[in-house]
Amino acid sequence: MIPPLDAADRSLIALLRADARQPLTSLAAATGLSRATVKARIDRLLERGVIQGFTIVLRHEAERAPVRAITLVEIEGNATDRVTRRLQGLPQVVAVHATNGRWDLVLEVETESLEAFDALLRQIRHIEGVANTESNLLLARRKG
Repeated sequence: MIPPLDAADRSLIALLRADARQPLTSLAAATGLSRATVKARIDRLLERGVIQGFTIVLRHEAERAPVRAITLVEIEGNATDRVTRRLQGLPQVVAVHATNGRWDLVLEVETESLEAFDALLRQIRHIEGVANTESNLLLARRKG
């Protein structure tokens, strides 16, 4: 189990979310901590798995797949593990999230075209244990 984060850790994480390329000196000035303390805290957050990596955010036009969607999946009976493994093997499925409520899984999907998206949905619906799906195309990014 990961120990709770203190205010300084939460502050660092917020600053890194806004710009993960900030120099340690800028992070130190913004938090009131020393550069060495900021480095040690970030290293500790990485070691503990709180921070799992750093990424970049691309302009919408530069993203690799022009069609992006969220697909909700309802699973029959106890087929969740088997269906999840099949979905994880599909290259167009970027992420699989377990959830609660009416839907069992939330998928982040990316395809090169609407035709490819349609084919992917048919493929998902043919997986044994998938009872129902609902998809929402992601249009304009408003944040993140």
